[in-house]
Amino acid sequence: MTQIAHDRLLIIDFGSQVTQLIARRLRELNVYCEIHPFNRVDAAFLDEFSPKAVILSGGPASVFAEGAPMPPAGLFERGIPILGICYGQQVMMHCLGGKVERGHGTAEFGRAFVTPAAEKHPMLEGWFADGREQVWMSHGDHVSQIAPGFAVYGTSPNAPFAITADPARGFFAVQFHPEVHHTPAGAQLLRNFVHLAGFNGDWTMGAYREEAIRKICEQVGDAKVICGLSGGVDSSVAAVLIHEAIGDQLTCVFVDHGLLRKNEADEVVTMFRDTYNIALIHADESDLFLGELAGVTDPEVKRKTIGRLFIDVFQKHATAVGGAKFLAQGTLYPDVIESVSFSGGPSVTIKSHHNVGGLPEKMGLKLVEPLRELFKDEVRALGRELGLPPSFIGRHPFPGPGLAIRCPGEVTREKLAILRAADAVFIDQIRKHGLYDDIWQAFVALLPVRTVGVMGDGRTYDYACALRAVTSVDGMTADYFPFSHEFLGETATRIINEVQGINRCTYDITSKPPGTIEWE
Repeated sequence: MTQIAHDRLLIIDFGSQVTQLIARRLRELNVYCEIHPFNRVDAAFLDEFSPKAVILSGGPASVFAEGAPMPPAGLFERGIPILGICYGQQVMMHCLGGKVERGHGTAEFGRAFVTPAAEKHPMLEGWFADGREQVWMSHGDHVSQIAPGFAVYGTSPNAPFAITADPARGFFAVQFHPEVHHTPAGAQLLRNFVHLAGFNGDWTMGAYREEAIRKICEQVGDAKVICGLSGGVDSSVAAVLIHEAIGDQLTCVFVDHGLLRKNEADEVVTMFRDTYNIALIHADESDLFLGELAGVTDPEVKRKTIGRLFIDVFQKHATAVGGAKFLAQGTLYPDVIESVSFSGGPSVTIKSHHNVGGLPEKMGLKLVEPLRELFKDEVRALGRELGLPPSFIGRHPFPGPGLAIRCPGEVTREKLAILRAADAVFIDQIRKHGLYDDIWQAFVALLPVRTVGVMGDGRTYDYACALRAVTSVDGMTADYFPFSHEFLGETATRIINEVQGINRCTYDITSKPPGTIEWE
């Protein structure tokens, strides 16, 4: 369990699809919090974690179901503030003497409006300035009778107890989801809760940096550490942070698989060798990877081939370091959360992921994961704290398999060269129009089809490409970026004129879901 010298808030997860958003909203308020599934939280856990406050998340279950998720025994007797959200409200009422009933025409899914009751509560500071607040509901069951000690502070047409509280015990419960963007004033409600709970907002990247450096030094001692450097933000921030802690005990291994964007390898190597003076092995293994990918068209085979080769190549070059006892990875908190589902059951695999999975056991190494408590936006903030260039910190995500999954069909050097050139033009256009920071991720996919065109009164028969740009908060869901027709026309003209081998451009307007951000 993480041991952080901050006031800590515990989020008990009952299986909501948006539980991560609760943590993100609290981190934005400089409050340290962790998410743990209900079936991993018992009295001993609470004693060790020692939360200053607890939030009970939403969830898909019914309190009437056999084996329904329940809070740990004794939680409500600990004398700490507790906020119940949706199912969290229902289970709070159920445990404290209230009543919950099945839908019977009172279910609500989607936007609703809450109006204030006669009672007022400081939890609702900043609410109801216009007489009502928009909220996001997602419930079948509903509270039909509040528990003793609770009063009503807000109602909606189908939720007469939309906002309830027991001020004496510091308990607060809402039927809606304040953590989602569809509840515009939800962040204010969460801010009020942590303020009333006595949090002072001491969770900052400056403090985290100091604590992380101390922990790395304690964990590693005088041993050597190797870090798999992809050139992405996560592994780069991890490498710079570890180097600040242990200096030349760290060696980074940058595996160039020949599937990177234009000039990317040179940029990464230059930054780490020249700017940070970090020991770096630049393993140019492009011939190996492209040779193994020859003739491969199935996207899963591509991913698995790249993942297998990466492990083999990384192990080969890491062994050359000699005496390393630790492997550093840029694991983030969402990876940690998703590795332990609240039910303990497996998730559906949409596509396999390229990483260094299996390496620690295979090489007998212990893991150093200094970012495992952070969300992506916090990693960027830490990178700024460490002095990484803003242009690097703000880079769009780039997948481990690289351009291989942006090149449906067989991957060849010729197609990669065309794709690199087109991608460079697209990104240049986005930067030129000042749109880069408004977009979560943007790239070009080279389609496995050729089309007829006309250039200079002559016939062409070249590749078509798809432009892809999306907006997102965390990559879990995404929507296409609404470029103007003028931008798209200008960009298509540049690509066709400047990139030999492409004579047609399309724009992908698929959201996620149903699509994924990447094409493969």
